[in-house]
Amino acid sequence: MLVDCYSKPPLPEFRVKPRHMSNYERVYGASAPDADPAPETLEAYLAAYERLDARHVVIHASDIESTFGIRISNELVAEFCRKHGPRFIGFAGVDPHKGMTAIRELEHAVKELGLRGLHLPCFELKLAINDPRMYPLYAKCIELDIPVTLHCGFNFSTATEVGYSQPILLDQVMVHFPELRVHVAPPGWPWVQELIGVAWRHPNVYIGLAAVRAKYLSVQASGYEPLLQYGRTILKDRILFGSAHPLVPLATAVGDVAALDVPENIKRRWLNDNARRFLRLPADSHQDM
Repeated sequence: MLVDCYSKPPLPEFRVKPRHMSNYERVYGASAPDADPAPETLEAYLAAYERLDARHVVIHASDIESTFGIRISNELVAEFCRKHGPRFIGFAGVDPHKGMTAIRELEHAVKELGLRGLHLPCFELKLAINDPRMYPLYAKCIELDIPVTLHCGFNFSTATEVGYSQPILLDQVMVHFPELRVHVAPPGWPWVQELIGVAWRHPNVYIGLAAVRAKYLSVQASGYEPLLQYGRTILKDRILFGSAHPLVPLATAVGDVAALDVPENIKRRWLNDNARRFLRLPADSHQDM
């Protein structure tokens, strides 16, 4: 069983290639294949989750219109989830630069469209995790009883700054909003230990493995090794799986977790149980699907 907390469907409206992310191609070029694989079909995407017995998959909307002119609308995500059934859970995307409009959009997305969380990619919004413009949305999340996904860690876009998503900034937010349920992904590199400290300190902070190959948790000097130690001990109940598909193929992402030197009962927590608790889903049942 599986809950994927971070995935993008293979549809053009979800797969925008923004200019501000072009530096990623240079950074990762040495490890990328020489030629792009054939485009994945929606049918293959849906079938992959069926094969892996994925109970739920989180799809994120995104609104970075004020900074980069791009929007994956809440309506698009809600329609995808309606069309493809209860396996898919939608998170709203709103732009904090829009003030009260963003707050109203979030309320509409949850109460009218049926979305069940908020996605705030800090570095693309050019807003720090603890920026005061984010605070009304954090408060609204608590009021609506929904979680938030925040970008946390380094980014390679030279059109924005790396400091917006540093984990230590989250500490101030959690002091002010201890009831807020937060999923931070990717998992904080190069400030991994800093993120571990923040999560250890605040029980509503969950660390997502999205956008990084889980195999690097066991690679010496990768910087991710502390996640393996703390993730199988003190923070075993607060690691969430995310494939970041298509950045990492779904089967590869799951296989990387399966290959780690972690007890099977803890792998199940990472792949399924922790996400169910974070998302406030009922206990596993064949009636989910």
